Amino acid sequence: MRKTYECLLLATVLLLAIAARAPAQESELLAVLRSDATVQEKSAACRQLARVATKEAVPTLAALLGDEKLSHMARYALETIRDPSADDALREALGKVQGRPRLGVIGSLGVRRDVKAVAVLAGLLEDPDTDTAQAAARALGCIGNAEAAKALTDVLPETSGANRLAVCEGLLRGAEALTPGGRGDSSRAIYDALRALPDAPQHVRAAALRGAILCRGKDGVPLLLEAIQGPDYALAAAAVRSAMELPGAEITDALVAALPTASPERQGLLIPALANRGEPQVLPAVLQALQSSEGELRILALRTLKRVGNASCVPALLEAAVGGSAEVSQAAMESLENLQEKAVDDQVVMRLAQAQGRTRIVLIDLAMRRRTTAAVPALWRAADDAEPAVRAAALAGLGAVLDPADLPKLIARLAVAKEDSEVKALDKAVCDVCLRSPDREAAAAQLAAAQSTASGPVKVRIFESLKVVGGTTSLKAVAQAARSSDEVLRDAAFRVLGEWNSVDAAPVLLELHKAASDERLKVRAIRGYIRIARQFDMPADLRAAMCRTILETADRSADRRLVLEILLRYPDDQMKAIALEAAEDPELKEEAMFVVVAMSSKGANRAELGRAMAQAGHKPVQLEIIKAEYGAGDKIKDVTAVLRQYAKNYRIIFLPSASYNESLGGDPAPGIAKQLKIQYRIDGKEGEVSLPENAWVVLPLPK
Repeated sequence: MRKTYECLLLATVLLLAIAARAPAQESELLAVLRSDATVQEKSAACRQLARVATKEAVPTLAALLGDEKLSHMARYALETIRDPSADDALREALGKVQGRPRLGVIGSLGVRRDVKAVAVLAGLLEDPDTDTAQAAARALGCIGNAEAAKALTDVLPETSGANRLAVCEGLLRGAEALTPGGRGDSSRAIYDALRALPDAPQHVRAAALRGAILCRGKDGVPLLLEAIQGPDYALAAAAVRSAMELPGAEITDALVAALPTASPERQGLLIPALANRGEPQVLPAVLQALQSSEGELRILALRTLKRVGNASCVPALLEAAVGGSAEVSQAAMESLENLQEKAVDDQVVMRLAQAQGRTRIVLIDLAMRRRTTAAVPALWRAADDAEPAVRAAALAGLGAVLDPADLPKLIARLAVAKEDSEVKALDKAVCDVCLRSPDREAAAAQLAAAQSTASGPVKVRIFESLKVVGGTTSLKAVAQAARSSDEVLRDAAFRVLGEWNSVDAAPVLLELHKAASDERLKVRAIRGYIRIARQFDMPADLRAAMCRTILETADRSADRRLVLEILLRYPDDQMKAIALEAAEDPELKEEAMFVVVAMSSKGANRAELGRAMAQAGHKPVQLEIIKAEYGAGDKIKDVTAVLRQYAKNYRIIFLPSASYNESLGGDPAPGIAKQLKIQYRIDGKEGEVSLPENAWVVLPLPK
């Protein structure tokens, strides 16, 4: 209580301080407007006056109403002043200013709803300047009193084109303003007049129909039904939207009664409107629409049951999910998944115990989507079904609902799964349960322990699962296998570690690289280490340290060269220093200096880049790209034109992205390591080079 009192006291003190400061601030801002300050400074002063201005500011602001550059901001401030003198100033300015400032003054009179301006604005409705007439019509609509409405109504028959549209819009605004919600008799007369206007734009007629229905309330039902059953789709849609704004069972009953005899197109409007009402009589109407032979309407009804359905809908939805087209089945499953009642889960469990064939697979999928834990016994039985598709579906379901305490039971099946679909589903289920476990390290330990008795292929699958689960225990288990004397096991462990999903694998990969005697495994380990440095988020200092480690440790120049890409991907002073260090390696010198130049010239124009290249010892050449191809195997695309676009007069070609796929217009062979093959001519001599995907495009001098 005391704290609340202190907060209120502080707020009061602040408000008093602001109030005491306001007059002085207003005076300072008005002084800016009277001075030789710039337009920008005066605009800023007007913006601040909109918060603090009083009637004392009116004369100064009014003096700016004719200024093309400041009129808008002056009106912005005037519109906020509550004193009637602001209205007087705007009305007075109406007879003095011209052009766009005058249109703005008309608009401000509407914003302030100045009833004293109605007569003069009404006189402008027939102004020869169409912009003026239209602005006056809209302003009168904003004022929205009976006198303004009469002025607009009187002039309506004599207007046409854009002027008529503006008058219609003014009348619609006025009808909303005349009575709360635009639902009184005066508003009704305006709406009906606009509905009857023969050449009114469609959106005006639709808005007028909406207003006419709303202002009648439940007495608007006949008008609502007439529009729904009529030939004009836009008016039918407007009628349905208005029904969504009207409360009452009478409205719902009218919509439900209209549904069976309406065309499929109109039913498509009615069903969502009924769903929004959420009343008991809606559900039977939607279920009836579900029987339609019109495909789109049936799908709409299925999706609507997601919002209005209950457990009684399960049989109809299940029938659609099992026997319908792919789109029908998907819509039915979405609704079944989202029904909230526990009785739905009870039905799923009961039916699953008896179902066969596709129905059984659909129910298994549904149990998985709804996370129906009571279905676990039925899923275990289905996991032993004679049909592989049922077994695979059941295992996937267990992955979603099985208690992590039962993980060993799932792990025990790793050795018995044979079919590819079953193996994939089981492996994913094991991973899913581990990832849901409150103690992921303990779950990983159970999975790792299964290796001791598993066969070779199962061990490899366990490695893959441990990679997904991650954590200290998983990493330790795979690292231990990488030191095994079993060649197959060791090879698989190295591969999995090279694809590890976290930075903590980096020290393990480095240690394995140093310890391995098999050159192939050494390369795999250092490449995995490089991948982590290149792709993962980490502190800049750690990434720099990893880059230095690669340069110091990697045996092959091809591996050390990959560091240069990392340096350019994360450019800073530290990375630039590493690039200079790499330039001391004779095998990397040229490309490392290219990286230094690229880092130094980021954002530089072509001339500056040329100077930087020259300072680095690189001379311009006459370069011509003869042919360039990118891809793998028979999936090759010609990128000659693209490469020519970026080739300048140096042997390095700076592509716009580190990714070949992005720079060269797409991936011709997804999931496959690709090459960029370039035939070129430098100073009249032809050369050819093949570059691994995403490597620096550096062209060797032809011999």
